[in-house]
Amino acid sequence: MACVNPDGTLSKTAVSILKALETPLTVEEISKKTGAPVFLLRSSMRDLVDAGVAEAAGDRYTVTEKGRAQAAK
Repeated sequence: MACVNPDGTLSKTAVSILKALETPLTVEEISKKTGAPVFLLRSSMRDLVDAGVAEAAGDRYTVTEKGRAQAAK
């Protein structure tokens, strides 16, 4: 499940994940909000952090300003 397309745009899944990050959440909490399986979210979150649209702090993730802007498009 690629979250960041080759052209740098976000997939629908990535947008739904970023929109779920209104507050810092764990992968398990993101799974409950989005319905995406935990095992897929783990790799998706690495992709989103690498793209600079999400940040990790311990076991919780937050959306960055860049992520908010891209999710709003």
